Amino acid sequence: MVAEQGKVRKRKVAWGITGAGDKISEFIEVMKEIQKEYADIVEIQVFLSKAADLVLKYYKLEEELKQNFSKVRVELNSNAPFLAAWMQMRKYEFLLIAPSTSNTVAKIANGIGDTMLTNATIMSLKAFAPVYIAPTDYKEGIVYTKLPNSREMKLRIRKEEVRQVKKIALMDGIFIVEGPQRIHDVFKKWFGKTIA
Repeated sequence: MVAEQGKVRKRKVAWGITGAGDKISEFIEVMKEIQKEYADIVEIQVFLSKAADLVLKYYKLEEELKQNFSKVRVELNSNAPFLAAWMQMRKYEFLLIAPSTSNTVAKIANGIGDTMLTNATIMSLKAFAPVYIAPTDYKEGIVYTKLPNSREMKLRIRKEEVRQVKKIALMDGIFIVEGPQRIHDVFKKWFGKTIA
């Protein structure tokens, strides 16, 4: 942090959201809590994949996100917004992708950078910038998720999805976050616990 005309320059975090509907409202609630807790020292900037933009509209969460975070950008292509370059230049402390679809995880696991967030992940790792990923499908078994109409849907997390998560967990610079509440631990590690 650098003092500039009596102001403290905030450290920045890039928060990427993919098209995963599972626990999306919980992820947003946790990030709102974190934004409030670290408001004096951290600025969280949001980067939505094209699919995330649609999912947030379906869940009627788009406005809530925009009201609580000052910068919300939507993917145009793999290089726009230019998150990959900003991560390489270390404009952000780290990249957090939460939640991450199994599709995004599989692309990262196999070195495919054809979306804004997968490209930014690959470029971050090349520049030694850490990436935290909260995959929706990290543990094999049955899960229940809420649909936009509040009904529950039963889903099976397959070993194939879990295998991809295990693969990225072995990559240097990637850290797996198991669920929304664990994001608090990431911010405590980087910025310490704030005093209320």
